[in-house]
Amino acid sequence: MPFADELIGDHTAKTLIEAIAAAAPGAPLTALRTAAGELTPLSLRERSDLLRDALLRDLPGDYDAFARTIRAARDGLPPFSGWLIWPVTSAIAAKAIDDGGTDAFDDAMAVLAELTSRLTSEFAIRALLDHDFDRALAAVLTWTASPDEGVRRLASEGTRSFLPWAKRVPALLAEPRATLPIVNALYRDESEYVRRSVANHLNDLSRQQPETVVETATAWLSEPDENTPRLVRHGLRTLVKKGHPGALGLLGFTHAAAIDVVGPALAATRIPFGGTVGFTATITNTAAVPATLAIDYIVHHMKANGSQRGKTFKLTTLTLGPGERRQLSREHSFREITTRRYYPGEHAIELQINGVASGRSEFTLLAAP
Repeated sequence: MPFADELIGDHTAKTLIEAIAAAAPGAPLTALRTAAGELTPLSLRERSDLLRDALLRDLPGDYDAFARTIRAARDGLPPFSGWLIWPVTSAIAAKAIDDGGTDAFDDAMAVLAELTSRLTSEFAIRALLDHDFDRALAAVLTWTASPDEGVRRLASEGTRSFLPWAKRVPALLAEPRATLPIVNALYRDESEYVRRSVANHLNDLSRQQPETVVETATAWLSEPDENTPRLVRHGLRTLVKKGHPGALGLLGFTHAAAIDVVGPALAATRIPFGGTVGFTATITNTAAVPATLAIDYIVHHMKANGSQRGKTFKLTTLTLGPGERRQLSREHSFREITTRRYYPGEHAIELQINGVASGRSEFTLLAAP
């Protein structure tokens, strides 16, 4: 995961200033120039919000004038794309909401569709969904027939219940089934980019509506194309990890298999900070029929308060014949990454077979030198 300054940094602000200056000659852009020097201590979303607010201050006219400037910047030089699109689309949404008119709202939805392929409008659309859920959702549904895969993907991605980095939309959480017409229209999309979003959308829905998700996936598999089984597997991944019987059964996993598990056996029980912990396990099918298994492992990480929290990682899927045995191995890294902080102390690894925990081995993560 890149750092914030690699995505929205000085170079982003400079390009945005140049593009707006070319589209609106004479605009002083004082707020944007000031904001460009204030990005360093901020998170990624805070940086986007800072540039959004500066852009709104520098272009104080009505919505129509603001949208004309943005479209002129889109069509001019320097190239109007990349991470500057996040603050720009957020500013469009904010300006339309401030205007209060339906014409501005509808045009803002159109601008987001026009700009999404230059990065994504998935974050900005959340404000419009929050402001007028029914009107925004009706427009989004028309996007599922767009010839632009970026717009079709925006229809699915922008309406996810738990979109990463994005603000929650209360109406999406209160009415999770409202987006089913969108994903139903897109699950057989020709674009992998779109289908991947549909799978993630389905996975989001499974947090609130597991039975509805299984019913939806069942319907999709009754009218599939060659990509549907893979999409459904990805969309049901969280339910499989939780051992949901409907999801396991739909994907052909044996829910109550007679499985003998030995392990996980650790290669070492004291792991240096930044190192790896290796483990092996032996899985035997003791039943008289084949067993199809989703095998994961859970790392129970030490938290700052001394308690542990488990995170599930995919290991493999396999089918074992009657009496068949398989040895599995994996190394799990504790190298430093920007998205997770590790604390020294007691940790554990636990296997999970078709959603059922099996075996647990403890180890110590040593403090950083």
